Amino acid sequence: MSEFAVDRYPFAIRPLSAEDGGGFLIEYPDLPGCHSDGNTPEEAIANGRDAVRSYLLSCRRHGDPIPTPGLPASSSGQFRVRMPKSLPAQLAAQAEREGVSLNMLVVAAAAQALGQRESTRAKTKARRRRAA
Repeated sequence: MSEFAVDRYPFAIRPLSAEDGGGFLIEYPDLPGCHSDGNTPEEAIANGRDAVRSYLLSCRRHGDPIPTPGLPASSSGQFRVRMPKSLPAQLAAQAEREGVSLNMLVVAAAAQALGQRESTRAKTKARRRRAA
């Protein structure tokens, strides 16, 4: 369904706890009930695109209006980052090897890093509780 602008819908990715099966959850605030998951942020995003296509196709089949993509409520979704001059070239090469855009690679890497930080924080809290 290429006529749907699935990449225009803002989403949020968050890590899932081990109790919830691990991996990452992707949710679309403009599409109530539309969500998916994956073992990695990249997989969650790919699966999320499929979920958005299915959601929009269902809207069309049932005669429901197609929701308009909005903007993330708390952010423009853009920010500037200063980095060593060699890093953008390395990131672009990695994105090309993976067959994704530079933007998608950086978004996935940031989501994955947040997930690892959250996991480390949860493990530290658990160790402190056991030690107490």
